[in-house]
Parts: sequence; C-alpha cells; structure tokens
Amino acid sequence: MQTPIARSIVSVLLIVMAARLSAQSPEPAWLAPYRPIADRLIAESQSSDFAWQRLAELTDTFGHRLSGSDSLEKAIDWAVATMKKDGLDNVHKEPVMVPKWVRGRESLDLVQPVRQSLPMLGLGNSVGTPAAGIEADVVVLKNWDDLTRREADVNGKIVLFNVPFTTYGETVQYRRNGPSRAAKAGAAAMLLRSVGPTGMRTPHTGATVYEDGTLKIPAAAISTEDADRFQRLQDRGVAIRVKLAMEAHFEPDAQSYNVVGELRGRERPHEIIVVGGHIDSWDVGTGASDDAGGCVVTWEALRLMKKLNLQPRRTIRVVLFTNEENGLRGGNAYRDAHQAELANHVLLLESDGGVFDPAGFGFTGPAQARPTVTAIASLLASIGADSVIEGGGGADIEPAATAGKVPMMAHRNKGEANGQYFLVHHTPADTIARITPKQVAANAAAIAVMVYTVADLPWRLGEEK
Repeated sequence: MQTPIARSIVSVLLIVMAARLSAQSPEPAWLAPYRPIADRLIAESQSSDFAWQRLAELTDTFGHRLSGSDSLEKAIDWAVATMKKDGLDNVHKEPVMVPKWVRGRESLDLVQPVRQSLPMLGLGNSVGTPAAGIEADVVVLKNWDDLTRREADVNGKIVLFNVPFTTYGETVQYRRNGPSRAAKAGAAAMLLRSVGPTGMRTPHTGATVYEDGTLKIPAAAISTEDADRFQRLQDRGVAIRVKLAMEAHFEPDAQSYNVVGELRGRERPHEIIVVGGHIDSWDVGTGASDDAGGCVVTWEALRLMKKLNLQPRRTIRVVLFTNEENGLRGGNAYRDAHQAELANHVLLLESDGGVFDPAGFGFTGPAQARPTVTAIASLLASIGADSVIEGGGGADIEPAATAGKVPMMAHRNKGEANGQYFLVHHTPADTIARITPKQVAANAAAIAVMVYTVADLPWRLGEEK
C-alpha cells in the first residue's frame, strides 16, 4: 500500500514524463524508411576495425604530410589507388600548386640564468634566423595590452607571448599575428606559449601570417611549462637570455593535388553532396587527428554505402583537400575548378576536429533545413551523435560554400570540448595511438547516415515545404 508521500512522488514523476513527451515533436513520416538503413550503416561500421586499420596504414606508411613534401604526394597517390580498389566512381586527382615551407634544423637554448636546451617548434611559414642564430634577452608578455605598455622594453629583445589557452579561436590570434605585432615594436624574434592545454612539455607548431610591409622576424613555439617558467623568472626579477637558431625557409611552389572520389546518384547525379577533410599535415607527428582521421571517416562513409549497395538519389563526393595547414590552396582550388557546378551543390560537410567520441554536427544553412538535419541526427542516438548545433563549416569547404551559397556542416566530436584534440594538435604526439577503432567506426557511421539521408531525400535540402 502506497503512503501519501509515495503517491505524491509518483504523481510528480508522471507529470514530468507527460510534460517531456508532450514537448517532443513527433517523428516525421519521411524519416521512418531511413531508420533501418541507418541501423545497417552503423552495424556495418562497427563490425570491424577496418577504418582504424586504414587510418593506421595512412599514418604509419607515409608519416607527416607537409605541403610540398614527397610523403604528401605518395599519400595522395595511395589514396587514389585505394579509392579505385574500393570501387568508388570518378576517382581522380585535381592539380593544386602549393607553398613549400621547409623547417630545417632548429634549436632554442637557454643561456641565462642557466644553460639548457629547450624543446621548441618553429611556427609554419616563419622565416629563419641568421646562420649564427639570434641571442637576446627575453621579455615575457601576457597579452596585446602588455605589449603596448612595455613597448619601450621590447626593442632588440625576443618577445615571449605567454597567453594561457582559453579557446582555439581566442588564443590562436597570438600565433598568427604575434610576429608582426612584436616586429613593429622592434623585437628581434618571437616565442609563443603553445596554443593548447598543458601537455607533457610538448610544443605546438601552426601557421603564422606576416603582415604586408612589416619586417618578418623568426617565430617559434615553446611548451606551456617553459613559458610559465620564464614568467616566474621574470616576476622574480631574474634576467632571461636565449639563443634561437632556425633554418626555416620557403622553396618554389610545388605541384600537389586534391583527391576526388564519388558514389554516383541514381536519380539526380548532377546534384552533389561533398564530404571530406585535408590530407596534408604539419611535419611533426603523423597527423592522425589533424586530419588523416577526418579524411578516413568521410571516405569510409562512401565505402560503407558501396559495400551495402546503397545508392542515394544524389551524388556523394569525397574530397581529400591538400594544403589546408599553411595555405588553404586546396579549398580555393576546389571552388575554382567546380565553379560552374556550385549551384548544384546541396551540402558541404567537413571533418577537421579529430575522431574522438562522436558528438554530432554543426549546421550553417537555411532555417527551414534545420528541422530536417536535426531529425536525421536523431537516427544516431545509439552512438551519441544526435546533436546538431548552430554553426558548421570548415576552412576547406568555406570557399565553395561562400561562392555557391551552399549549406555547410561540421562533423563534431567530444575531443574538441574535453581537450583531447587540442592536447595533441600540431604536435609530435598527434599519432593514431590516441584514437581507438571504436571511435573511428562511430564517426564514420555518423557521417554516413547523415550524408546518405541528405543525398536521398525526396526534396533538396533547403527546399523543404
């Protein structure tokens, strides 16, 4: 027999459950036929470690894939040959001339208060030092305002921007713009606290951009631990002196390629959904998270459909873009090469945030299309990829999306939010050891379900009635 308190608790629970049920929109009728297809794609993806093994093959065999390197071009040729073995349609390379930045030998030595070699990585696109290096005192700055206040102290010194990581978007400005702003104040070189959370004394590289008309000074990243050490020394009034040596330089542009493969549509093959990531990487680690993983999971989406004999109404095209890291020429080249057909592009989806536990997608597009992609994502609840948030895109797809006014999606995973991705981002630690077969399979399945359904809809995404 229930007590009055128990009856009250039951009543409250029933009211809460009823409110939740009434708040949920009923599943649209058009979605039902896609549930068994989604289940098949998820089951097939999770039935083996195939995609993880492909990621391992790519990263183990070719290592880093910096633009202009032989390893990048060998990886591109491998991708073309392997896509053909998968039975994809219209597999080919599209030419792109890319910058060839060469790191060369580099070092950073603490001279005072004690002699010690420090881990460092030159920033991508940086100029080198004179052959003898640059030896100078270090001025530690916390932000742009600190640079303005202490400009008189900077002339002839090496500036260290010790800016703690908040978000990538906020903190990366110091990597991109720091050398030019420091140079305007008369700095001889710039050091940067690595853009990422505190790791195991591992520096992060990444591209810097020199402002036109401003002196180009050498720029390098140091670990967060060493940046904090320099801050403590300065706060105690201890003089800091270092010697920086970098052979970094540019050579003439090199021939590279975007890789393209398709699953041709059965009814509207001229209408195209693009998925992809960038096959180039920085020249440290093996670029597994940034962005071999993104290439493999988007490519795997097509392979899964092919294996299950699923042919959607529209064509799905996978593109492995070249030169995202230090030039974005692959994305721009795709836009230019496909200008005439951009009006027939229905959706562009990019995966360039790692392949950790899936979280869903970001979407940028017509308001009337949002309920459609949100409903499709509900098919992915079993693997935790059923969230669609506002804002989705990517550096490689944005040129084409902007030119053609095409909706964009970004594949999302929990590694971006919990720090797993930015811990290894642009470091020697970016290897497949941080990624599990289950994660690769789940992300490939999420992308396969989303893009297959969009490609097979009776209407074009964005033209919902």
